[in-house]
Amino acid sequence: MGRGGAVRAGPARALCPHGVRTTRVPWGEPGSRFTLLFERLEIAWLREATPTAVARRLGLTWDETRGIMARAVRRGLARRQPAVVPPLGIDETRFLKRHQYVSVVVDLDAARILPVADDRHAVSLAPFFEGLSEAQRTGITALAMDMWEPYRKTLRVHVPEADRKIVFDAFHVMQHVLPTVDTVRKQEHRALAAAGTSPLTRTEDAWLNNPTTCSAKAWREFAALRDSPLQTARAWAMKERLRHLWDYTDVGAARTCSRRWYGWAMRSRLEPMKKFARMRQRPLEHILTYLKHRITNAVTEGPNAKIPWIKYSARGYRDRETFKMAIYFHCGGLDLEPHVG
Repeated sequence: MGRGGAVRAGPARALCPHGVRTTRVPWGEPGSRFTLLFERLEIAWLREATPTAVARRLGLTWDETRGIMARAVRRGLARRQPAVVPPLGIDETRFLKRHQYVSVVVDLDAARILPVADDRHAVSLAPFFEGLSEAQRTGITALAMDMWEPYRKTLRVHVPEADRKIVFDAFHVMQHVLPTVDTVRKQEHRALAAAGTSPLTRTEDAWLNNPTTCSAKAWREFAALRDSPLQTARAWAMKERLRHLWDYTDVGAARTCSRRWYGWAMRSRLEPMKKFARMRQRPLEHILTYLKHRITNAVTEGPNAKIPWIKYSARGYRDRETFKMAIYFHCGGLDLEPHVG
């Protein structure tokens, strides 16, 4: 008898010419100390709760729980069949407070993560694309991604006509403009506070929130600030005008809007906004490709939404391989359970 009254049984051993061999048993996999049914039970629990909680409730150690997860992921990856995946999303996520990252490629149609690669360098995703067949690479129709140059370098090498397929959606571009608006606010707040009082005290959220998610009360309270002659109000207006670029359906009209916005930013005398405008103008074509492909890789959608939960539920992974394994387990769309019978 084992822990909690569990039955313990060792598989039979046979003496072969090459030494003692352990015989295979129908109720367990090689290298596992648990039955197939028990592993199926734990996998079901791990889909719903943290590894620590599951280990505690089932009377296991962390290493035993991690071993079951690892076997499940290896099993699922071995069963995955190659296929042409037309629209892809590429993103990175930090797994420690330090700047350590993993890169992921998302199958946007099936809402599953394909590879999880170390770091976010130009070579990080190269093995994945090199492992695709010519038909698979040619079959990629669009790639939603951040404005991160190393990823673009990889795609240009491995994906035919990559520049016509790369999409910078609103979510990723706004991720860059929001800190720019906040930089304007901080600079202006320091100057006003040094001269007396500043109306920008504790207003960060008001400037950065999406108006479509604000309550009517918060929008009314924000009216005096956004209609003021503050530099931050001008930066906010530019941010909101840029957000509407993705509402266009005609590429020519969107290009005209973008050109006018760029001129507005360069005449604004706001150095952070001018710097952002120059950065955004270089990859403009990849922003306009959104109007054709209409795909997004926003973290509020699909498997990317689960990754912050994975990090939080584990209270931070100190081991990159364990973090990658957890992403595959929860977001890979894998067939994880051992087949019984």
